[in-house]
Amino acid sequence: MAYVVTESCIKCKYTDCVDVCPVDCFREGPNFLVIDPDECIDCTLCVAECPVEAIYAEDDVPAEQRDFIEINRELAKQWEPIIEKKDALPDADDWKGKPGKRAQLER
Repeated sequence: MAYVVTESCIKCKYTDCVDVCPVDCFREGPNFLVIDPDECIDCTLCVAECPVEAIYAEDDVPAEQRDFIEINRELAKQWEPIIEKKDALPDADDWKGKPGKRAQLER
């Protein structure tokens, strides 16, 4: 069971989670991060670090966001690894906590 990044990360892309990942399983897109399920070792360290509470264990992903399991799997194959913390997106604080960001996901 891997961990999954969900909708709350879209348009924020805080990278606190990347800093604590012992296996570098995060992948970076234009306005979202994903976790490579083949690399994740289920250590849980990233969950507490996410300031927007976007990371869930696969079994705990809310029903309305279950498609993010496949989104993480798909995009992890396309995007490059991110292995160190970067600044969040410039308007991340404006998007933090906003619902309905799914349509804003840039692939």
